[in-house]
Amino acid sequence: MSNREDAMNAAHLPPGPSSPRAAQTLRWLADGPRYLRDCRARYGDVFTLDLLPYAVAGPGAGTRWTPWVFLANPEHIKQVFRADPATVLTGETNMFLRGVVGERSILVLDEPMHMAERRLLHPPLHGDRVAGYRDLIADVTRARIRHWPVGRPFAVWPHMRAITLEVIVRAIFGITEAAEVARWQNLLGRLLDGMTGARFLAVHGLHAMVTGGRAGDLGESAPARRLLRPVDDAIFTEIAARRSAPGGGGDILSALMREERTDQQLRDELITLLIAGHESTSTMLAWAFERLLRHPDQLARLRAQPDEDAAEAYADAVVKETLRLRPVLPIVLRKLAAPMTLGEHQLPAGAWLAPCAYLVQRDPAVHADPERFRPERFLGTAPKAHEWTPFGGGVRRCLGANFAQLEMRVVLRTVLDQVELRPAGPAAERTRRRFITYAPSRGGRVVLAGPR
Repeated sequence: MSNREDAMNAAHLPPGPSSPRAAQTLRWLADGPRYLRDCRARYGDVFTLDLLPYAVAGPGAGTRWTPWVFLANPEHIKQVFRADPATVLTGETNMFLRGVVGERSILVLDEPMHMAERRLLHPPLHGDRVAGYRDLIADVTRARIRHWPVGRPFAVWPHMRAITLEVIVRAIFGITEAAEVARWQNLLGRLLDGMTGARFLAVHGLHAMVTGGRAGDLGESAPARRLLRPVDDAIFTEIAARRSAPGGGGDILSALMREERTDQQLRDELITLLIAGHESTSTMLAWAFERLLRHPDQLARLRAQPDEDAAEAYADAVVKETLRLRPVLPIVLRKLAAPMTLGEHQLPAGAWLAPCAYLVQRDPAVHADPERFRPERFLGTAPKAHEWTPFGGGVRRCLGANFAQLEMRVVLRTVLDQVELRPAGPAAERTRRRFITYAPSRGGRVVLAGPR
């Protein structure tokens, strides 16, 4: 698309701030939630932001800037999620991850390859297979609690990350040896800390601007390759060992290897699961403790449920309410491969859409008393798919959503059955950007008073 075509399409996008791109970007990075609320109040349910870091380009093309159209109307979001996935693309919007997760990752594929890959990954992540991880999650959580400090404030997020990292490593590889689990945790921890740190992202952004590379291709630069190489080596070594001594284990890698796949395809699938399979969940859990511990009535109700089914149902409601108020991913992105009409807006092909969970889930017309933490709103009723979207929606809904919600329920219940926690201070924690996610500003600080 030429610069002239870009300008013409931008002129037909919905209204939004007229401030310079750099100024909009600074507001988005400094306090995205407030900026979203202000734009919704001023421009309505559909508005456009022009954000500096998010240049997009195809392979071999020069870098160009594409504004995003934010959607805060549930009906518009439903229309986008239900649209033909060949005309509303997701893989292209995730190309900033391609250098990390690989060409065959489900995150960067569009139709028909996306659905073919999704069908291959679906069996070990749904149904009885997911329920079978309940004991593993509880065992890992109980073991980790023993090392938590007593009587002094600490951030719960790093401890949730340790739990989710161990769970995903053991679920994928079937590893039980403590030293081997720790080795994988260290490998993945260094990769994730390195690639989400402010210094790396600044260097990466400079690299993209200087080279005219694809925006956000986090695996392009030399620092990224240095971070990825040890993880890739470990994955390929594990795959080679399995191929030389095939077995029928119950872990996810064994399930994936029952279908014909190349080593590279397996690598791309595994690193996608290892990275996406725990990083967001640990932040979701930190928010769940941050919210629940500041609401003693709801905490007491969770602990007082009369039987297993009731306790599980209330824990599920706590999870859903946490993700409603504190969605870790405030938006998802889609690119239009064909024009689309949303209400009064005629959006051109090439436009990027941002269905916004943060705004929809706080809309009083959608959720009564939206600022109040009230899990009871989800007891006995499932949220509508286009009104509760922390995992996206449609055929691109997060493949690991069921696993993540099970993990949250089990970790919450296990911790609260084992120990007495209280918030480290009375004030609710603000949101803090951690790469593309929103995390508690102080990591969800708590105090462990002692065992129950």
